[in-house]
Parts: sequence; C-alpha cells; structure tokens
Amino acid sequence: MENLDVMVLRTLRDWRTAGKRALLATVVRTWGSSPRPVGSIMALCEDGAVVGSVSGGCIEDDLIYRHTQAYASQPAQGSGQAGSKEIPSGPPAFVKYGVTADEAHRFGLPCGGTLELLLEYDPEATALAQLVTALEAGQLMQRHVHLLDGAVTIAQASAPAMLSLSATELVNTFGPEYRMLLIGAGQLTEYLATMALFSGFAVTVCDPREEYRSAWSVAGATVLRDMPDDVVIAFKPDRRSCVIALTHDPKLDDLALLEALKTEAFYVGAIGSRRNNDARHARMIEYFEQTEESLARLRGPIGIYIGSKTPPEIAVSVMAEVLAVKNGVVLPRDMEVAQAKNERAVVGNDAGDLVCGVPQV
Repeated sequence: MENLDVMVLRTLRDWRTAGKRALLATVVRTWGSSPRPVGSIMALCEDGAVVGSVSGGCIEDDLIYRHTQAYASQPAQGSGQAGSKEIPSGPPAFVKYGVTADEAHRFGLPCGGTLELLLEYDPEATALAQLVTALEAGQLMQRHVHLLDGAVTIAQASAPAMLSLSATELVNTFGPEYRMLLIGAGQLTEYLATMALFSGFAVTVCDPREEYRSAWSVAGATVLRDMPDDVVIAFKPDRRSCVIALTHDPKLDDLALLEALKTEAFYVGAIGSRRNNDARHARMIEYFEQTEESLARLRGPIGIYIGSKTPPEIAVSVMAEVLAVKNGVVLPRDMEVAQAKNERAVVGNDAGDLVCGVPQV
C-alpha cells in the first residue's frame, strides 16, 4: 500500500482535474487524546467519496453529511427551494470537534479529546498536480496555504517538519514515502514485507539466490537479484529509509550492513540470535576494521521481546521496533530481545533464530 498522504493528494488531484467539487481537510490542532495526529489529511468529493482519515470515522461521516447530503433537504437561504447539493466554496474555514463531552462521545473521540480541522474548498488542480509529481519523484515538499483566500504555493523542503499554523498561513510537509530494503527473500521476509506495505512503506527485496526469488509471492514489493551491498549503494538510504538483513548468511548480510551504516538510514539491523549477533560484531571488527562505536547503530537481535517463535510473530516483533524508531519512541531496555532474554535467562529462540527449522542458540 502506498503512502497515505500521496494517495489522498493524488485522488484529490484527479477529482479536481475532472471538474468535481471537493474539499481537503487537515488536522491542525488537537487537545487531549486524538485519533489522528496533527497534519493528517482527508479529501471529500461532492458525491460523498472519501479518501484518507482525520478520525476513527465518525467525523468523516459528519463531514459527508454536512457537505453533501444535508444540502439535498435544506432550503436555500432566502427561498423556499431546496438547496443545491454541493460542497461550499470560499476561503479556508476552521471547524472544531469534541468541544463538549457530548460531542466527544458523538464523534467517537477519546474522553477529553478535541481536534480542529482546516477545510479547503476546491483546491486548485494545477498546484495539486505539481505537488503529487514532486512527491512521486521522491522529493520532500512543503505546501503553503494562505488562509485569507486559500491560495497555495509549494516548495521543496530541506528537512521533515511538523505542521505549522500562523494567523495567515498553514504549512504542511509531505513525503517522500518511507522505504524499507530487505535482504533475503525467505518466508519471514514475506510477512515483514506485507506488514511494511500496509504500514505505508515502499518495499524493496534483494536476494541474488534464484531459489528464494522464484518463490516470492508478495505483490507490491520490488524484487532485485543483485548483490546486497551493490543494492544498498544504489538504494541510497536516507532518513526515511531502513535496511534489514534477514538471510543469516555473512556473505550476503555483512557488506550490505556496512554500506547501510554509512548512510542516514533511521534503522539498520540484522536477524539472528544473541550469539550470532556477537559473532557478527566480532567478524566486522576483525576483518572490516570496525569498532564497537562504528557498529553502535547496528541493531541486533532485532525486534522487541514478545516471546515470538513463528515467522509471522517474529515479523510483528521486528515491525513494531521499526515503527517505534520511525516515530521517535524510545523503548524500555527490557523490551529489547537480548536484554529481556538475558534477564529471564532464556536459552535460544531469539527472534529469527529458526533457520531451516533448527534453533540457533
């Protein structure tokens, strides 16, 4: 599944290019608990079609009613005629949900939760097309909305940034999508790739072994046959990229991991037991002139400790750690696989220990 923001903007572009009325809703403020973070977007077409999300669903339902169905039954102002069934026009407008306890309950917001949206009516199709084209090219972009008249400008951004809102302007930063490079095309990789895809990552899988590539069955991932270290160099990992080695084969994993550690990838890790992880560090220090300091960013054993034993459970463990790092969450030490197993004196069965059905202690 592609990046949700890109999907919303692309769909909105298509609606507007086709001449359909539409609005773009952006979460600009939250108080207390909120189902969706600041910066989340959704688009609503005049026929009631919705893409994206600003809540658990109830606010979307309310927007559909207010801006489409409600017009069919309400008289137009100053006449006895039914109003036209269309989305309002004009400059951007703010709307707040969950101000009272009754509203919070009605709209499915957590207790005490309140959020505020900016509604943009009929965003200009050309600016949307320019933004989508830049995002599809892998650029990090900022969208500036002038609150007085809704005029939009886009510009390339130098670094990711949170949404900003002033008295005159909203600035939201988009893209590029997060990327995951997986080394090895085994069963565990299929589960992890599937989870990464529905989490919005673009997934690339690298495995020079034909017997593994030929059995690959996950649609949506790019599968390459080149040597992993060459793929890492060509992949050019950035701050929105992660590289994970899953083969247990030093000939495939080691050089690729070393190349990944030279980049800004937010997550670099390898599957394996505590013993295998220690052996990997020792090997890299002895043969590749590494130090414990240069290997500090190399994660292993990867995943969080959930007692995982099967490939799908291990994939859940690894994906949870990747998302935590991506979202800037510092996990407690006792959730690390090695730390948790050492404290519990657990022998073997680290995440990813099973190779061809044989536990790797």
